[in-house]
Amino acid sequence: MALNNTYNAYDARPVQQETAVGAAAQLLLLTLLATAVGMGTAGWLTGLAFALASWAVLSRALHRSRLPSFGPANRVTLGRTVLVGGVTALVADSFSEAPPVSLLVGLTAVALLLDGVDGKVARRTGTCSSLGARFDMEVDAFLILVLSVYVATDLGPWVLLIGGMRYVFVAAARVWPWLTAPLPPSTARKTVAALQGVLLLVAGAHLLPRPVNAGVVVLALGLLVWSFGRDVVWLWRTSRTATRPSVTGRTAARKLVAP
Repeated sequence: MALNNTYNAYDARPVQQETAVGAAAQLLLLTLLATAVGMGTAGWLTGLAFALASWAVLSRALHRSRLPSFGPANRVTLGRTVLVGGVTALVADSFSEAPPVSLLVGLTAVALLLDGVDGKVARRTGTCSSLGARFDMEVDAFLILVLSVYVATDLGPWVLLIGGMRYVFVAAARVWPWLTAPLPPSTARKTVAALQGVLLLVAGAHLLPRPVNAGVVVLALGLLVWSFGRDVVWLWRTSRTATRPSVTGRTAARKLVAP
């Protein structure tokens, strides 16, 4: 009975209103980009699709998590999501027209700079949550995917390995559940993840000669392969250790069956 009362007392409207504000901010940014650079149909459709998908996924996640409030850290991440939507629209539009590189780099740079802000805000305000961490991670992963698509148009499709690696890992975890085990905290993993966006942004800015840009992206890919490879090996070894019967257990079993 108490559980029912708690469920009835929960009001998701204030939290859902935050996502609606985020969707409105995304539409505003798309309008400003269209006015400033004359964004075409591809950019508009991609930006709108991103806004709709982000709003739907986040709204569902908030409803399932039943957070009492959206929180300041999630607001920062939501702001980053709006910027990523703008970058996504510009990249989609770049397939038909030359993109405004300075604007694309500017939006991406702000989104990357804010990457570490939401976590610090969550810790200082005591509003850390699993949803907030997942929200932050998904925004990061999608930004890396979009940047890899943009850089791939110049350096080749092999760059897509950077953006797609995390999604391949998630897909593989459906086949091999041991990949879903929690990983220990790692400064190296966080550093490699943060460098992906920075190195792709350097290559996408076209400030360096093309061979140098290729070398920068090769470095990013090498670091990412090392990081994922190390984590996969750790997860595999941990799963083998967890399923292997202990020596004590085997000895006890032998005693039970001994005549």
